[in-house]
Amino acid sequence: MKFDFEFLGNSSGQPYTVHTNVYSQGKGNKEQQFRLWFDPTSSFHTYSIVWNSQRIIFLVDNIPIRVFNNHEAIGVAFPKNQAMRVYASLRNADDWATQGGRVKTDWSMAPFTDSYRNFNTNACVWSAALSTSSCGGSKTDSVNNDQAWQTQELNGNGRNRLRWVQQKYMIYNYCADAKRFSQGLSPECKRSRF
Repeated sequence: MKFDFEFLGNSSGQPYTVHTNVYSQGKGNKEQQFRLWFDPTSSFHTYSIVWNSQRIIFLVDNIPIRVFNNHEAIGVAFPKNQAMRVYASLRNADDWATQGGRVKTDWSMAPFTDSYRNFNTNACVWSAALSTSSCGGSKTDSVNNDQAWQTQELNGNGRNRLRWVQQKYMIYNYCADAKRFSQGLSPECKRSRF
C-alpha cells in the first residue's frame, strides 16, 4: 500500500506537474495529475495527505486537489489496517515522467537537491503483532494527541476549491481514460468525487 505525491519532470518555463496515485493490495492505476498554479521552486509550500477510514485527501497549501473515497462496499480496495512509511526522495523517472518520457534528464545540471522543513505527522500507530491500532478509541492515543483528521472531510468551501482545481488544473484522470482501461473504468469512477 502506498500513496504517490510526486513532482514530474519539467522543461524550463513550463508549469510543474504533480502526480498522485493510490495503491492498495498491490494495485495502483488510480492516477490523477495536476498542473500547479504556482512555481513550487520559488518558495516553500505545504503538501499534505489526510488518510482516514473514509477517505484520502491530497492537499496543496491546504487546498484539496484530490479525494479518494473508501468504496470497499462496491469492491474497490482501500488501504486500511496496514502500516505505512513516509519516503521523500529524488529519483530518475525520465523514461515516463517528463512529458511522457520525451524529455530526458539533463545530467549536466546535477547535483539535484530538494529541501524539506516543518515535516509533521499525526497518525495512529499500528501493531502488526497485536493487529490493533493506537487509536482504538482513546482521545490521547494518536501521535500529537490530535484526532480531528480521523473524520476529516471536505466542507462546502473545500468542495468548491476541489472543483476549481480539478476544472482548471487537472490534466489526467484515470476515471476519464477509457482508452487505457478499455475493459471498463474502475467502479469508483461512477461515484461522487467528494
